[in-house]
Amino acid sequence: LDYGSIIVIKDKVKMFYVPLGIKSHLESWDVPSDHITELDWWQEIQIDDIKLIATPARHFSGRGLTDRNKTLWCSYIIQNEKDTIYFGGDSGYDTHFKEIGEKYGPFDLTMLECGQYDEQWPEMHMMPEETVLAAIDLESKLFMPIHWGNFKLSLQEWIEPVERAVLKAKELEVNVTTPLLGESVFLDKKIPQCKWWGEKNKAS
Repeated sequence: LDYGSIIVIKDKVKMFYVPLGIKSHLESWDVPSDHITELDWWQEIQIDDIKLIATPARHFSGRGLTDRNKTLWCSYIIQNEKDTIYFGGDSGYDTHFKEIGEKYGPFDLTMLECGQYDEQWPEMHMMPEETVLAAIDLESKLFMPIHWGNFKLSLQEWIEPVERAVLKAKELEVNVTTPLLGESVFLDKKIPQCKWWGEKNKAS
C-alpha cells in the first residue's frame, strides 16, 4: 500500500480489490469510492471469468503510530475454469495454510514469500524452510518463491532466501519455479527453473 505507487496507477485501474479498512486510505489519495471493493477473509467475488477469493494471512497492519491492526491483511486466490493460483503476500507460518489448502486446493501455482525474515518476527514472515512447508500445506503443484532479492529489510544476504527455499523444496520433493525477475511463467509450458542468481551475481 505504497502512496507513490497508488498515485501512478490509480487512473489506470478499473477496480481496486482490497482488505477491509483499506478503502479509506485509497479515498484519501483520490481513488473514487466506486472503484474500490473491500473483501473480508473467505469472501469471494466474480470478475468476468475469474473468481477472486480473499483468504487469511498472519501479519499486522498500520501506517503510523496510532493505527496498528486497524485494517485487515489478506492472501488471495485467483481461480478460473482451468487454473487455481494462490498469492500469499506477507505472512508468518501458521495453520491457515492447511485450512486454505483443504478448502480450495490443490493449487496449480502458489506464490509464497521466502525473504525478509528474522527469528525476532516469526509472526510476520516465514523462514524459507517454512515457506516450503506452506506450499505443501496448500497442496501446491508448483511453488514460486517471492518477496526476496528486492528491498532489504533484514540481515540475510540477498540470495540466501531463495537458496534455502530451493534446497528445502528439493529435499521435500516440492516442484519449484525460479523465473528471472519479470519473466513470464506459463503453466502449460516449460517451467523456468534456472538458478539465474548464481556465483556471478553474488556481488551484484
